[in-house]
Amino acid sequence: MTARSANGTVYELFGPADARSIVLIHGLGLNRQVWDSFLPRLSQRYRIVNYDLYGHGESAVPPRKPDLSLFAEQLCELLDELGLEQAALVGFSLGGMINRRVAMDHSERVDSLLILNSPHERGPEAQKLVEQRALDSAAGGPGATLDATIERWFTPAFREAHPNYIEQVRGWVLANDPAIYALCRQVLAFGVVELIRPQPPITHPTLVMTCENDSGSTPAMSQSIASEIDGAQVIVVPGLQHMGLVENPDFFINAIAEFLEQAPRG
Repeated sequence: MTARSANGTVYELFGPADARSIVLIHGLGLNRQVWDSFLPRLSQRYRIVNYDLYGHGESAVPPRKPDLSLFAEQLCELLDELGLEQAALVGFSLGGMINRRVAMDHSERVDSLLILNSPHERGPEAQKLVEQRALDSAAGGPGATLDATIERWFTPAFREAHPNYIEQVRGWVLANDPAIYALCRQVLAFGVVELIRPQPPITHPTLVMTCENDSGSTPAMSQSIASEIDGAQVIVVPGLQHMGLVENPDFFINAIAEFLEQAPRG
């Protein structure tokens, strides 16, 4: 069942009401549907909260200029409304930045962190490129760099084999309000700076995952994220690009389930 919270967040709940809670946090330009392949298996054992970020999918527009702290507040307000004291936070890309911000600002709400294909400290040239892409999207809307984005996100083999899914993803991105999308893209571009060597330190059990050929959230970035969180584990998925969770969801689901089985609650 789909519901809307008091702050305008549209969400769905799956799985046993008394089970350990997992919140799924999607990436820039996407919506909660990106997790569809994860729900059947994870909801057998866990209480799943799947929601749309402000300005995405069916959720309300951001109540102020978006930044990581605003998205962290959105999530915590949703947890409050649902009566959940803690949850494991599974964040993809921008979502993996948001869950780190929650861990820093609202540590007591976090059971554990699972950071998937999420960017971190970039070199000067890479940072300049990401900032320019954010400016391009402000000038031309979500479609300005979409062809290049799709090429970075999906392998050629997947694009050829699944044209209908690629068109669905294009539709998700193009459905975003251009002005809001541009502001959210700036959060992705500039927000990593506040997550480098986090203060206060992140102390929760953490799994960091990315894909071998993810050019925007590289294996080196994942290693760097993990090096700044005591005890964090790293998994690099071979062969895939940014949207590996779509191309090989079983790999990600198995890793998440195994990690949560072993990880104590933070």
